[in-house]
Amino acid sequence: MEKHMRFCVPCLLGVEGLVAEELREMGCLDVTAENGRVLFSGDEAILARANLNCRYGERVMILLGEFSAASFEELFQGVKSLPWEEYIQKDDEFPVTGSSLSSKLHSVPDCQSIVKKAVVERLKEKYHISWFEETGPVHRIRFRILKDTVSILLDTSGAGLHKRGYRRESTEAPIKETLAAALVKLARVRPDGNFIDPFCGSGTLLIEAALLATNTAPGLHRQFNAEEWQDSRKEVWESERQRAKEMICREGFHAAGFDIDPAAVALTLENAKKAGVGDVIRAEQRDIRNFTSNDRYGCVVCNPPYGERLLDHREAQGIYKVLGQVFQRKPGWSYGVITPDEEFESLFGRKADKRRKLYNGMIKCQFYQYFK
Repeated sequence: MEKHMRFCVPCLLGVEGLVAEELREMGCLDVTAENGRVLFSGDEAILARANLNCRYGERVMILLGEFSAASFEELFQGVKSLPWEEYIQKDDEFPVTGSSLSSKLHSVPDCQSIVKKAVVERLKEKYHISWFEETGPVHRIRFRILKDTVSILLDTSGAGLHKRGYRRESTEAPIKETLAAALVKLARVRPDGNFIDPFCGSGTLLIEAALLATNTAPGLHRQFNAEEWQDSRKEVWESERQRAKEMICREGFHAAGFDIDPAAVALTLENAKKAGVGDVIRAEQRDIRNFTSNDRYGCVVCNPPYGERLLDHREAQGIYKVLGQVFQRKPGWSYGVITPDEEFESLFGRKADKRRKLYNGMIKCQFYQYFK
């Protein structure tokens, strides 16, 4: 797989700039940020590097082609014209999934069938066989139809990149790893920093802060679909894993997590150990009302509980008032809070120095930052 390829990294809305920046730092070429995705170019080494190191993107996909289609015939011909035989061997499995938005071809199941049929017809002609057993490595085909423009992609990651491998289970309302990584990046966590999460839950923010601060690749402890492909070169993946290990740098970073739930504290410590950063993270049971900041400097980022029901919502708003009391203005200290509650600033007691719109799953949130 030595060919030069075009790739696509879908990402949460609001973090496209972070994804583009990290891809450029990895040595990716022709990086272009669009709404909800970032495009770039590279070879198999870049494919492996992006999978291993991408903190904020959801997966790495090969962009095989883009074309307009307003009919099933146009969709069929567009898909069939792509060089599928360069990627899919005659024994490989190639399931199809996709989405359609604001397009004439709005039936996803019908589009799925057409895409599958087009790939099969192309491979029939190339391999001179009429039936595909699909018992080999998985090559997941994804299509995206947006305003009649079709993107055809091949997923190289398998499980989404947020599946780092350290979080087997979690407490209620976990924050996605990719969003957690974006928050700690926006909070400017330092390699020699003092990071605190007073609502640590399953430890995601703490772990992502530690991975970022120590320059540890988030995908170092997991496998990716493209590694199993027949034309994949194992030495390329081994080389990129070795490169990632050599880039780890520990400069005195330490993090502390607190939670009112002892089960959350235990889970945080367990997950931190799985992630390989247990030596820089401590956690203990503590109520937010007892939060203190005696150190000279610190960076606090948290995802406080919020409720959909009225009673839970009132409790959450009570917590925001407490945050305004315990998160005191101090030189060298910064605070970041993500919440969907639009009344947060008035409850907290002061306007944020900076705010940024982000999505936690499908929930529109604001990340409120205080550092002055």
